[in-house]
Amino acid sequence: MSRLVTLHGTGVRQDRDMYAEPGQIVTVFRNRLRPDADAYPDHAARMGALARTMPGYVEHKTFTADDGERVTLVTFADRPSHDAWGRHPEHREAQRAGVRDYYEEYSISVGTVDRASHWTRATD
Repeated sequence: MSRLVTLHGTGVRQDRDMYAEPGQIVTVFRNRLRPDADAYPDHAARMGALARTMPGYVEHKTFTADDGERVTLVTFADRPSHDAWGRHPEHREAQRAGVRDYYEEYSISVGTVDRASHWTRATD
């Protein structure tokens, strides 16, 4: 769910998803895949598509470091929508598959955005 806005006073249109808002719930999911996790990309794509259908879903993005660690940032509008995703039966099965088939290790941190700010360079 992309939210395009005109940044105040600039006339510049930006995708607002990268700008957190107070009250949103952000999950930081750090992980390393097993070498034999061949089915992971397709499974992750299915879960990403499913997450986008959830009420309150804002965005998710995954980044991979040079050492192979992966970080996925997941944002939901509020705690109830975040928790509903956590309890979704297909997501629960994906979590079990992750432990069983895909991950060497992982950690999860979840927090509420208390403060947020952003800046964008104006274009000439």
